[in-house]
Amino acid sequence: MRKTKKWIGVTMAGILLLGLAACGSAPEQKEVPEAGNGETKEVESTKPYKAAILMNGNLGDKSFLDSANAGLTQLKEELGEDVFDFKVEQMGGTAADEEKWEPTLLDYCDTGEYDVIIMGSWQMAEPLSNACKQYPDQKFIFYDEAFDFEGNGNPQNIYNVIYKQNEVSYLVGAAAALMTTESSLEYINPDDHVISFVGGMDNIIINDFLVGYIQGARDVDPEIEVAIAYVGSYVDSPKCKDLALAQYQNGADVGFTCAGSGSPGMIEAANEAGKYVFGVDSDQASLFPEYAGNIPSSALKNVGNSLYRAIKLDMEGNLGYGTTEALGFEEGGVGIVKDAHYEEMLPEAIREKLQELEDAIISGEISVMTSENMTTEELEELKEQVKVK
Repeated sequence: MRKTKKWIGVTMAGILLLGLAACGSAPEQKEVPEAGNGETKEVESTKPYKAAILMNGNLGDKSFLDSANAGLTQLKEELGEDVFDFKVEQMGGTAADEEKWEPTLLDYCDTGEYDVIIMGSWQMAEPLSNACKQYPDQKFIFYDEAFDFEGNGNPQNIYNVIYKQNEVSYLVGAAAALMTTESSLEYINPDDHVISFVGGMDNIIINDFLVGYIQGARDVDPEIEVAIAYVGSYVDSPKCKDLALAQYQNGADVGFTCAGSGSPGMIEAANEAGKYVFGVDSDQASLFPEYAGNIPSSALKNVGNSLYRAIKLDMEGNLGYGTTEALGFEEGGVGIVKDAHYEEMLPEAIREKLQELEDAIISGEISVMTSENMTTEELEELKEQVKVK
């Protein structure tokens, strides 16, 4: 029966091993044979720090979940599995999968095997609110959605990390608006001032991407128009493609996709229509090399980096349980891909302007809007202001 209850440099594995007793993994007694006499004696053996990451989706999304897995994989490779190990549970991301998410979480809590259990997105907020009360001694990391600490009795066993996606999308919006009048770019009609956005769900996180995107675009081109659509899920790539194709056919020549594992649909649409699209969550130009010529860069929500950082802090005993931490440009929580491909795709003048804008956000000179403090009416008014005519 169920019981109730700018990243830091990598510390060498050897140093962590020396301090591990104070870093979240307790020593255990282990019997080993004594040399020569057949008797045994007890010696101290250190358990690895173990994490479980529960994905309400599947690996292979070339986006959000793959980033999370990559961060934990990097930490395991650097420290070694005798210091850190983790397990991935792929629970599926369809409506039919939802009923198993909370039972799976509670089953993992039941084992008592894991130093921390990790999950993310608004869909896991309610299962977590139940689990944290039933298992007060189990530690959790919750990412990419603000956890309601006050509404859940201020639990002290959850660390919550969110990302300033409005900051990175501001930069993407500015890039898109600058590109759409740049005649030197192959797929641009400089007479149009239309860009587009396809989100997965109509919710606070996706709309935070949207409002930043709109603000960045309007700050460099007050006449910009933005075609906006929502897929209604994070897994429907064909629908994402259809929505994007319609936007491109109606005048948009640069788009931004924020649709999770549905985002490849917009990338395919950009390729078919001969247009541009900014990827999301992972470096999608490198993940889709056949479409790289349509992808100037990608907006990164550095989920993997944030989990890497959080677990290292926890191993050191310094993770802020009971708190929410928001990571933006300054903290390395978000960014755009800036590599040789980016430099090849975008003219130097645009890249210099984007760096100037990023620096202004970090310094506080530019304050980026967020959907979190907007009413529904204010959000709809903003959309109306940039509606394609």
